[in-house]
Amino acid sequence: MNVVGLILGGGAGSRLQPLTRDRSKPAVPIAGKYRLVDIPISNCINNGIHNIFLLTQFNSVSLHQHIGATYRFDQFSGGHVRILAAEQTPDSATGWFQGTADAVRRSIRYFKDDKPDIVVILSGDQLYRMDLNEMIEEHVARGADLTVSTKPVPRSEAEQLGIVRAEEDGRIVRFSEKPGDTPLLDELRAPREDETYLASMGIYVFNMDVLRELLCENDQSDFGKHIIPGAIESREVYSYTFEDYWEDVGTIRSFWAANLALTEPLPRFSFYEMSSVIYTRMRYLPPSKINQCDLSRCLLSDGCIISGDRIDHAVVGLRALVGEGSVVEDSILMGADYYEHGTVEDPSGIPMGIGRDCFIKNAIIDKNVRIGDNVTISPEGKPENEETELYWIRDGIMVIPKNTVIQPGTVL
Repeated sequence: MNVVGLILGGGAGSRLQPLTRDRSKPAVPIAGKYRLVDIPISNCINNGIHNIFLLTQFNSVSLHQHIGATYRFDQFSGGHVRILAAEQTPDSATGWFQGTADAVRRSIRYFKDDKPDIVVILSGDQLYRMDLNEMIEEHVARGADLTVSTKPVPRSEAEQLGIVRAEEDGRIVRFSEKPGDTPLLDELRAPREDETYLASMGIYVFNMDVLRELLCENDQSDFGKHIIPGAIESREVYSYTFEDYWEDVGTIRSFWAANLALTEPLPRFSFYEMSSVIYTRMRYLPPSKINQCDLSRCLLSDGCIISGDRIDHAVVGLRALVGEGSVVEDSILMGADYYEHGTVEDPSGIPMGIGRDCFIKNAIIDKNVRIGDNVTISPEGKPENEETELYWIRDGIMVIPKNTVIQPGTVL
């Protein structure tokens, strides 16, 4: 059985702004040294799916560079990760993908040459580890045309997700995208003792011929809103219930929380599971150097130089520099794309990284930020959704955009 993996690069990522101002959602760094796209690609590779296609559109340059530098398969064993970027053709009125289904419809001619029997469609902005082979085996055993991976969620989360109603044998009979707190939500409750709801994870297994037929029969743009509800009426559509950790990191709050959860002694998701490795780019950076600092609940990536006073409950990214006396709490430092060698490479005269005697709390510091000495960064007391040249406030988190320069003595 020939299986192809198809990863959706997502839209403009407005809920993750300003992290997606200069990069696509799948290219956003996570856990210090990885990028979000490494998660679905690694899930495919760990399950023997080596023919992988990545559909991209917005701010895709850094994503393309990461894929090109990371995923190079052996020419004798086969396999590939190929980028399918949105393009204008004689058959399309616009070069932009109009939704998830439209993206697959317009890309199908490129992956059909691999002659797949099964197509696994995954999202590029989720954190999870899944046995995709188990899902595929269940799909085949049931004689399904389409299988939707679902996760039990409480009512408070179900209102803003795609919710399915499945019979006891797993067959899906109803689907509603973001039903809200309405009587419809009550009708969709799963037949389980814990009174949960089955939320679509945006992970699908299609028979290739069925996928082609559905996309030809229905010219609308989205799987969740259009294709799947229509397929329920005419096809064998089943739910595959996933009970393990899964997090959609589509907002600043969920992204911040998912990263910091990784710093706990026994996190629900672990990058230390060697039987199911999460792959990323090999950068050949030197070991991190700690001159002095009290570190606790901290992920410390490669190539850092740490001279701070205290770092607690934080993710510290590649090449991060923290000056003497600085304190970092409940924050993500994404680090830098490069080292400065010898002289400061900015007109401000402020070196890359965090200066001396700074205080940073409940923040995300994007890459290549220059923070002078005696700077305070905290969202406390600031209005929600505030945007300035130096920072954004989202979901109670202060985000310092990439390449920002903050003068010494600034209080944010």
